[in-house]
Amino acid sequence: MKSVAEHFEEGLELFNAGRFFECHEAWEAAWKRSHGEVKLFYQGLIQAAVALLHAERGNLEGAASLCEKAMAKLDRLPPIHDNLAIGDLRVAVRNFLAYAASHDSGELPERPKLRRIARV
Repeated sequence: MKSVAEHFEEGLELFNAGRFFECHEAWEAAWKRSHGEVKLFYQGLIQAAVALLHAERGNLEGAASLCEKAMAKLDRLPPIHDNLAIGDLRVAVRNFLAYAASHDSGELPERPKLRRIARV
């Protein structure tokens, strides 16, 4: 059985590969076994991933709704949280969804990534 950390790492790799559905599944496994603030953090990441998935599939209303829920959780965090560039992720997700909402062409920009920040 995978640990919470292993599920998170798997989800991170999948997210950065643009595989948002699979990422959601991995992070949900971590979320189900977490509590408190960590659980809310995972939930925010899951909601951001599913918002991106909805945008890819053309469900912009669902994307906007999930983005709002995700940001309610992620906006409470500092720009760097747990050595992750959460501030950059928030901006990238919002920009991606804004682009999707303003362009009918179906051609979307590069998918947001969740970067690790090296410990100093």
